[in-house]
Amino acid sequence: MIRLQGIVKEYQMGDQTVHALRGIDLEIQRNEMVAFIGASGSGKSTMMNIIGCLDRPSSGEYWLNGRAVAAMNGDELARVRNQEIGFIFQSFHLLPRASALDNVAQPLIYRGIPLRERLALAARALERVGLGERKHHRPNELSGGQRQRVAIARALVGNPSILLADEPTGNLDSSTSEEIMGLIRELHAGGQTVVIVTHEPEIAGQCERVVRLRDGQVMSDASTSGAAA
Repeated sequence: MIRLQGIVKEYQMGDQTVHALRGIDLEIQRNEMVAFIGASGSGKSTMMNIIGCLDRPSSGEYWLNGRAVAAMNGDELARVRNQEIGFIFQSFHLLPRASALDNVAQPLIYRGIPLRERLALAARALERVGLGERKHHRPNELSGGQRQRVAIARALVGNPSILLADEPTGNLDSSTSEEIMGLIRELHAGGQTVVIVTHEPEIAGQCERVVRLRDGQVMSDASTSGAAA
């Protein structure tokens, strides 16, 4: 599903070159649940941006579902982000004046799906994350955990092949974090491929596989007992 070969990412900061990724070779199979973990500056956020087609590598090859990402133009990349990848962000990124239902339906607008169908799909996604009865509430009427559930429903509504979560429990207390990770594990058990970026070992340990990054390189790549955690 995901294949990275020799991925290098460099940034220019004034007269200095920052080596964010230094030759990453990695494969992620369908229905895996993988965590990328590392300290600030390790390269994990850059990895997320490249896997999510939000940024391009300086060199190397990235294949997503058998397609070379480097060969895609801007429109094709936008379509991949909208249809193949469901994004979950630490800060939720919900529209404050829109209901949970409208927030979840938003990505479907760009697919040209009619309003009635969009709302039906969004309602189904909210039911899936246990928020069917809160669909008309705005974000400020929901708890942090409920807002993250809305964000997860929005990520799922288009039936993506990959769920990409950036610090999905970073703004939540410990009990709510456990609740959200429980939901993510349920989605994985149902067949969803999940990639989590985190700096928290206890979150990474709930995944089947942990890839540890340091200074833009893979330091370790190991299976865990996280699926049963």
